[in-house]
Amino acid sequence: MEGDAGKGLECQKIMDGKVISDNNKAGDIAIPSCCLKARASAPELDSKCHSTVVSGWFSEHGSCSDGARNVYYNNPMWPGEAHSMKVENILYKEKSEYQEILVFESSAYGKVLVLDGIVQLTDKDEFVYQEMIVHLPLCSIPSPKNVLVVGGGDGGVLREISRHKSVELIDICEIDKMVIDVSKKFFPDLSIGFEDPRVRLHVGDATEFLRNAPEGMYDAIIVDSSDPVGPAQELVERPFFETIARALRPGGVLCNMAESMWLHTHLIQDMLSICRETFKGSVHYAWTNVPTYPSGVIGFLICSTDGPPVDFLNPVNPIEKLEGAVEFRRELRFYNSEMHSAAFALPSFLKREVSALQES
Repeated sequence: MEGDAGKGLECQKIMDGKVISDNNKAGDIAIPSCCLKARASAPELDSKCHSTVVSGWFSEHGSCSDGARNVYYNNPMWPGEAHSMKVENILYKEKSEYQEILVFESSAYGKVLVLDGIVQLTDKDEFVYQEMIVHLPLCSIPSPKNVLVVGGGDGGVLREISRHKSVELIDICEIDKMVIDVSKKFFPDLSIGFEDPRVRLHVGDATEFLRNAPEGMYDAIIVDSSDPVGPAQELVERPFFETIARALRPGGVLCNMAESMWLHTHLIQDMLSICRETFKGSVHYAWTNVPTYPSGVIGFLICSTDGPPVDFLNPVNPIEKLEGAVEFRRELRFYNSEMHSAAFALPSFLKREVSALQES
């Protein structure tokens, strides 16, 4: 973190996903805990995902420093690329029981929250993701009452759910309490969601929480999860989706973060295939633009269980009516009914890839 790339540092090269020095011997570099997650998910790549601040720049998925040298690693989720932001000030950096948490002030995007080297949100564009992941499902069903959030420790998803006056209960299960505490300190515009009296916070493992949830408990479940690297891999596998389907009422809906169509088509195909077999209702892929996410695009898997049909493409519970009925201190900045329908419009290449796996 303190080293300078141009001052007496050994030249490093990337060769077949490994760090190799000029004398062709593998660099003797300790691998941070977050990097071990990536290796657990794709050990054959010997990949490392750690990122840090080097010479005043944060580089996601691209750079790591051992304090003496700058080294370049490769993440199996975003191979061969890195996104960098100029850092004005590091505000917080600590390791929780589960991950490394970094908050810094950037010159272009305001404050940035980073978990294990992966950007989670920035002041400038957080509203896009938060609004879309919440209102795509909740505006697709009439009068949602019971909602579960998996992850979402920054509070932004809770903030958006709070717009829905019909909601009576908001359960949130977040495994890392430090994320919540850090968000309350540095991102009050998001963590305000925790102040809603309808919120019940559960700190723990979401898979265990869902296994113990009453059958048919929720009208909607929103999974604001980490990328499927290492331990989070189970959040995109069949058993996890089966526990979600069990916890949803007939005609209940799931909205699950589903990566980028530019980078993860095979993962999207796998998730769609599992969900078509699991949920028995409507299954769709939607997407939106978030500049600070890899490729600038993020996707959502939207599903409903067998029961009253759900037409995701045409919101039955339009946000425009809610905006007039609910007093809320912050206006919507991205989502509206037109953006809702547009999110399901897929480019031709993706249509060809997933047309057999979702409803047309």
